[in-house]
Amino acid sequence: MARKLMSGNEAIAQGAWESGVAFAAGYPGTPSTEVLESLARYDGVDAQWSTNEKVAFDEGMGAALGGVRTLVTMKHVGLNVAADPFMVFPYSGTNAGFVVLVADDPGMYSSQNEQDSRYFAKMGKVPLLEPADAEEARVMIKAAFELSEEFETPVMLRTTTRLAHTRGIVEPGQREVVPRRAFSPDATQYAIPVYARFRRPELEDKLNRLREYANEFEWNVVEEGDPKIGVVTHGIPYQYVKEAAPEATVFRLGILYPLPEDRIKEFCARFDTVFVVEESEGFIEEEMARLGILNVIGKE
Repeated sequence: MARKLMSGNEAIAQGAWESGVAFAAGYPGTPSTEVLESLARYDGVDAQWSTNEKVAFDEGMGAALGGVRTLVTMKHVGLNVAADPFMVFPYSGTNAGFVVLVADDPGMYSSQNEQDSRYFAKMGKVPLLEPADAEEARVMIKAAFELSEEFETPVMLRTTTRLAHTRGIVEPGQREVVPRRAFSPDATQYAIPVYARFRRPELEDKLNRLREYANEFEWNVVEEGDPKIGVVTHGIPYQYVKEAAPEATVFRLGILYPLPEDRIKEFCARFDTVFVVEESEGFIEEEMARLGILNVIGKE
């Protein structure tokens, strides 16, 4: 296909369609709205607005457990509404790929607060990916579905206003044919209270395996530059770093939870001081401090 100029939201819809998504649900709210609006125009996708974000998430869980790749969309405050199933679903795990697109709004251009959804991912033990431009968003959502199915976990794809509404060059691909997976009627798989307690150790083991996966994730990229200036960043803030300090050596994170612990320690050991550039809260900085990385200048 010929290259196209797309917004981040349009590119996410394109990538979801290419990934073989069969069901999508959401609740409208800037800056996430156009993802579902765009996806609804593609053939082969049952896309619908739901009564609220929790209903969208519940419907999405049903579709994914039933065996089809599923996308659920909402803005950051919508995740508050969907918090109940978001926190429970990781215990049961998914069948087919399940991605929840959450669009944060740093600066509150169209929102009543400025919460940072990265903390939800950590609290729910859900892997979190974040692209840096429209083309990366198109491709990364494919990786999100593959990750979801490999680890049988929901995956959060986080965006922000600047990514959602900024246009970039995208190279559309073809739709992947994804066979429907068989539904398992085994109740012990699901987060029913009598079984959930036995699934907690499995969830912790899965998180440990995800930490190893994070070290190999292809969108964690080190861009070499001045050996005296080290920067750790992610998503749209990466674009700001490249404009303000094009000479810096930059570690651009594609997976923010769990962090690629081994690689980030190795990177930070190269510098006397490492600058962490991120929007909203100091999530990455806090996670690095938890790892014992203290040669950091960031938001805190």
